[in-house]
Amino acid sequence: DDTRRGRRAGAMAINARFTRLRSATWRGEGSRTKNRRVTRMASASTDAMQRQMRAMRQQVEDDDQLSTLMRGLRGQNIDDRDFAEENVRMQLVEIDSSYEGDALPLVYDPDQIAAYWSKRPVAVMTRVLQLMSIAGGFFSSIIVDLITGNIEKNDVLRARQIREIVTSLGPAYIKLGQALSIRPDILSPAAMNELQQLCDKVPSYDNEIAMELLRQELGKDWQEIYSELSPKPVAAASLGQVYKGRLRSTGEAVAVKVQRPYVLETVSVDLYVMRRIGFALRKVPQITTDVVGLLDEWATRFFEELDYVNEGKNGTKFAEQMAEDLPQIVVPKTYSEYTSRKVLTTSWLEGEKLSQSTADDVGDLVNIGVICYLKQLLDTGFFHADPHPGNLIRTPDGRLAILDFGLMTQVSNDIKYGMIEAISHLIHRDYEAIVQDFVTLEFIPEGVDLSPILPVLAKVFDQALEGGGAKNINFQELAADLAQITFDYPFRIPPYFALIIRAIGVLEGIALVGNPDFALVDEAYPYLAKRLLTDNSPRLRKALKYMVYGRGTVFDADRLIDLLEAFETFSANAESSKSVGKHKDKVESDRTSSNSPFRPPLPPFGFPTPPALPAPSPARAFLGTSNRASLAGTNSNAESREALKFIFSSEGEFFREFLVDEIVRGIDAVSRLQANSTAKTLGLENMYIPVLLPGAVKRALPVGPEVSEEDKLVVENVSKILAFLASGKNGHLDTASVVSELMPVLPELATELLPEVSSRLVSRTAARTIRDIYVRE
Repeated sequence: DDTRRGRRAGAMAINARFTRLRSATWRGEGSRTKNRRVTRMASASTDAMQRQMRAMRQQVEDDDQLSTLMRGLRGQNIDDRDFAEENVRMQLVEIDSSYEGDALPLVYDPDQIAAYWSKRPVAVMTRVLQLMSIAGGFFSSIIVDLITGNIEKNDVLRARQIREIVTSLGPAYIKLGQALSIRPDILSPAAMNELQQLCDKVPSYDNEIAMELLRQELGKDWQEIYSELSPKPVAAASLGQVYKGRLRSTGEAVAVKVQRPYVLETVSVDLYVMRRIGFALRKVPQITTDVVGLLDEWATRFFEELDYVNEGKNGTKFAEQMAEDLPQIVVPKTYSEYTSRKVLTTSWLEGEKLSQSTADDVGDLVNIGVICYLKQLLDTGFFHADPHPGNLIRTPDGRLAILDFGLMTQVSNDIKYGMIEAISHLIHRDYEAIVQDFVTLEFIPEGVDLSPILPVLAKVFDQALEGGGAKNINFQELAADLAQITFDYPFRIPPYFALIIRAIGVLEGIALVGNPDFALVDEAYPYLAKRLLTDNSPRLRKALKYMVYGRGTVFDADRLIDLLEAFETFSANAESSKSVGKHKDKVESDRTSSNSPFRPPLPPFGFPTPPALPAPSPARAFLGTSNRASLAGTNSNAESREALKFIFSSEGEFFREFLVDEIVRGIDAVSRLQANSTAKTLGLENMYIPVLLPGAVKRALPVGPEVSEEDKLVVENVSKILAFLASGKNGHLDTASVVSELMPVLPELATELLPEVSSRLVSRTAARTIRDIYVRE
């Protein structure tokens, strides 16, 4: 139909632009870069890739359509003002939802909502008249676009119109507009740009109403709980408004968020009306999207945002998950005794939005943010679902505060592991497996015939991987190429993935302001390496093996070294973030620089913060109660590589098993290489040893055993790994120091490993000898 053809044409135009940019970039770098193997990149090649990405970004900025798409994905057009314009008014449905013996559900239930509002036709009609008085012209234009097939042609105009009127329509429409603003699969880049300018800030409501609601929710007058409370709200949004106060019991400064009255009633009646329209749209041939299904999916999470108790619990859970690995992440402390469904009390924060900060450590905080979101995505599965610049704050002590936990998304283990598996398959260009990964990750429905998709997908990824390994893929370019596939095949962008795009895109956008060479994958790969090397789940262990073996039987030493180096980078960064000295330096630096004439004092914002910061734990002592457990990531003055200490630690047990297998294969291959060489030196290469065993297929075996190309490759790979591990932390090895560092565990490991190596070597040699004698080739 016309709509799909228009969308497809837009995607093809974007794809063509990226193709031209890519071709120009590769030609500028020369054939040397273009023909690199898809394995570990040398430092010179990495520099070349950085230049390529810098050139690509510049050319993207010079193209209006591509530039708009990138700004949209990074959320750079979001209106994050703290206050609404004076002429903004929001109309709500002022009705007591609990009269006449029934009530609205507190958890989204479309059937119960429909039953409730079907009994109140007057209230529904009143709301419909409100909506029509505000947006009648807009809805009429949409109907005309549907009839004439101009949905795609007029999407930017309609997005601009809805942005101008949606604030007056109420919370449901504001939140729906914001949700659509991060969906490149539904809206064009220009339409996304318009909706991202939608402001959630509205005028505050009457303080007396807010204080009465607070008394009803907490069971006390506010003066009994807070010793002081600001006379006016410091911020007001569509769902509620925030006051600054101080707890009477402890004297701590707090932020008190009070929900706007009639929000539940207004949201539920709007959803009731939207669903009725959605059912009607199913009869329109031009509408192929399941509007009702998308609406129900979004509304379920929206109802969760209306429950402030749930928001407080989300923040507490999130803080617990980040505390150990990321002490530089700040999460609001919730005072549960002063929190209810419509009132949230959290600690207060003084700080500045990360996107507006000029501090020297913004780049470091962006890197921490990337790791934080990767941890949510690939580890905890508890994902912050409202990532935008206004929710990322730099605190005066140089930490990253993440705010607003009303919307959270749970990522299943299948999705978490599926993403890591997909990266492994991408590195090996295993496109058949990648297509199946798209099913696992919910991009393609179950039961779809995947055979037509495979060759198209292979072509796209081959182009993306043309200039280097998977670590160096330009994912923005790849996303544009994939956009066309989504129009030709039954692809969809899962809701969780749209949030990932926004979260990572926002962080990248902030980083690029101060560092044009910022490469997201450089920050993400160390964390991925850490997960692969230390996670004991069967699926990730299988993914690790696939990463270094692919579908073959010989591991790729370069790729394995790449993983180990990335793990070392992550370990160094993790230890640095826990350093007491670094923390004190940051606090002192911020205290000094805040009064500098070159940098204005940090402005206060009404955001929550945790209580006084406990000093981060110092670097762990090298020797502890468990020698093995204390080896990895401990002594900054150590000579041995972090990777070597990891292998000898308790976390490295699985990797040690893998390494023992390869060492056994290496010893076996070396022994046969040596035997073959000796036989040639002595002129015995044509001599045979008779086999006198009964049933033997072969009557004689050569003195010099056969050596295959695989044997030579195994020896080469094992040599590379051992040379890497023995090279020392700085590329220079002090043998005495390394032995001293590893001495606490060497006796135990020798007792454990030497018999195992000997046993496996004997078994391997015996099995090969029996095969040579008794099996026909």
